[in-house]
Amino acid sequence: MSDSMTLDEFQRASLRTVNPSLDARDRLLDAAMGMSEESAEVLGLVRKRIFQSRDAGTERFREELGDVLWCLSVTAHTLGFSLSEIAKANQQKLAERHPTL
Repeated sequence: MSDSMTLDEFQRASLRTVNPSLDARDRLLDAAMGMSEESAEVLGLVRKRIFQSRDAGTERFREELGDVLWCLSVTAHTLGFSLSEIAKANQQKLAERHPTL
């Protein structure tokens, strides 16, 4: 993997690691539940940093955020979206909500 990759390149790479025995329904459930689980792990690291003055370090955050991104990638693909499509739509929504930013 190069130092720089697009969202769609990441999505294609992440799809190579999907469990091939899952049908679309179960893949969607697995990825969406995984997104929640991995997001909770990020929240746990934030909690430790903020309320317990314990820092897991940037590498642990990077790892958990990557897991969230993987789950998002698979969820999006299963629903028929590319990550770049989602990012573009989100940027358009934010520009409409916050036109001066």
